[in-house]
Amino acid sequence: MTARPRIPVLTVVRMDDEVPLDRFADWLDGVEVRLVRADLGEDPGPVDAMDGLLVLGGRMSAHDDQLPHVPAVRTLLADAVRADLPTLGICLGAQLLAVATGGQVHVAAPPGREAGTVVLRWRPEAVTDPLVGALAGPDRGGLMPTMHSDAVVDLPRGAVWLAASPMYPYQAFRVGSAWGVQFHPEASPELMRRWAELDGLPAAEAEAMVTAVAAADEQIARDGRTLAEAFAELVRESAGV
Repeated sequence: MTARPRIPVLTVVRMDDEVPLDRFADWLDGVEVRLVRADLGEDPGPVDAMDGLLVLGGRMSAHDDQLPHVPAVRTLLADAVRADLPTLGICLGAQLLAVATGGQVHVAAPPGREAGTVVLRWRPEAVTDPLVGALAGPDRGGLMPTMHSDAVVDLPRGAVWLAASPMYPYQAFRVGSAWGVQFHPEASPELMRRWAELDGLPAAEAEAMVTAVAAADEQIARDGRTLAEAFAELVRESAGV
């Protein structure tokens, strides 16, 4: 009897109770998701036991070392890059990745909060990138949900800069086997509404933000799924499946 191929396991590190995997839970095809609640003290274990790593966002900063899971996840991300493990950091996850590999993050960055839909401008380097290349078409543009005040202000040495927005330049980058995206490709309009409430946005501003996200959701969902499927494929390829 022929043995079934092993299903690669993607370790998803959740940093905050209010920042779930959301729509990525249905889009990560061909991998088994292992959810680790770092915010509750769960230990993800060593990277050499992982097939892939995804670090989600959170309301804390990448420098909140009074929260034990923040420096622990920075260390985990640095280990993942050294081990050439397929890795994706989203929002806070991207900021943690930048700090872990020698970049800099500004807490409460001067341009202010970037919330709602962000206009992405993909750089030429993104066109052939194995993760985001399918999104970086001839016009190298697109929309994604976003909600952040902290920002990467210096990329790690040797990082590949992949995308910018009018307000914040470092919207996507790659460091070795790891990608960071400042935007939220996993977020539904409903989750964005919840974040607007938690962030204390005025009602009119929150409603306008959610309306804009919902209006673009067909494209956002398509591109979010494309990115999730591409990352899952990278995990499968790395695991030899």
